[in-house]
Amino acid sequence: MPAPQTLGTTQARRPILEHVNLMMDTFIANASPDELRAAVRGLLSSSSPAVASTFTDVARRRLAQTTSAPLPPPESLFARRPGSGTLAPSAELRGVLTRARMLYGVGLGFASLKVLALPVRAAAHLCWEPGSELEQVFAEIDADVGQALQSAREELDSGRAGNLQAARTALEELKSAVREGQAAVAGWGEAYPFERAAASLEFWKL
Repeated sequence: MPAPQTLGTTQARRPILEHVNLMMDTFIANASPDELRAAVRGLLSSSSPAVASTFTDVARRRLAQTTSAPLPPPESLFARRPGSGTLAPSAELRGVLTRARMLYGVGLGFASLKVLALPVRAAAHLCWEPGSELEQVFAEIDADVGQALQSAREELDSGRAGNLQAARTALEELKSAVREGQAAVAGWGEAYPFERAAASLEFWKL
C-alpha cells in the first residue's frame, strides 16, 4: 500500500541524514581554525547571496550575546618587554582588536566602536618611535576605527541600530578618547596616530 511505502522511505532516509550531520559535526569539532576558515569561505563564495546573508545573521545573533562582556583594563593593553623595556602590544590588546573586528565584520558597528575606544584611550599617553612596532599597531587601530565607522553607518541606514541612545553613547565615547589623545600628543609635538579616525569622527553626529 502507498502509505507504508512512504513511511518506509522516510524511515530509511532519516538515519542517513543523521549520519551526515554527525559526520559534519565531527569535522567541525576537530578541524583547525585555518581549515574552518577555508571551508566557510568556500561555502560563502560558492553559494547564493541568501546563504551569506543567513550566515551573517546567525553570526550577528551569536555576537550580540557577548556585547556586554567586560573589557580588560586600559593599562593591560600595552606592556614593557623584559630586558629592553620597550612598550609592545599585549595579548589583551590583540584580544580586544579581534573582538572589535568580529563585531564590525558582521554589522555590529556601534558595539565595535565602544570596544575600539579602549585601545584609543590607552594609547593616549604613550610615547613611541617612528617606524616602531607601536606605530604599526596604531596604524592598524586607525584602520579598524575607519572600518567600524563604515559598519556603524550601514547599521544605522539599515535600521538595525536599535537603541539610538546606546549608539550615541558609543560614538561619543570614541570621540572623547580621540580628543584626549589629541590633547596629550599636542603637548609633546608629535603627529596624532589616529588622524584618519579623528577626521572621520569630526563631522559625524547622531
